[in-house]
Amino acid sequence: MSAMADPTLYLFDGYNLLHASAFTERNDLVDTLASFVAGHGARGIVVFDGVGEERVVGPLAVRFTAHADDLLERLAAENRASESVCVVSSDHAVRWTSGQEVRKVASSAFLAELAPVEHVEREQTGAGGRVGDRVDEETRAKLERLRRGE
Repeated sequence: MSAMADPTLYLFDGYNLLHASAFTERNDLVDTLASFVAGHGARGIVVFDGVGEERVVGPLAVRFTAHADDLLERLAAENRASESVCVVSSDHAVRWTSGQEVRKVASSAFLAELAPVEHVEREQTGAGGRVGDRVDEETRAKLERLRRGE
């Protein structure tokens, strides 16, 4: 029996998640979210207020806008009829206006579910340690480019 890919589009409130987490760098959060959606066979969009470099990291689009809440609400409305949408934000206005069809998860709840996975990945040291610790720098760079979809 093969696992079926999660059809969900995850919409992440970037700074809301960043401020609720232990991440100190925006790029660390983006990399973690990209790994999360890739691991779930889904796609995602993280939206930050302000100006920045819009890019795609594997199945995750990174967007910037003057008002992240407005873009998150619009993206939820545009996609909720055609696919399963999950909004990750603690902003009550975003969660309230995204519609009944949209799954809503508070940033703290999402991060709590994400934390055990991160902890296991960081702490796992079986016989021989982590594979990443035994890979040369060139191979590690190639793997990182593949993970990012480059």
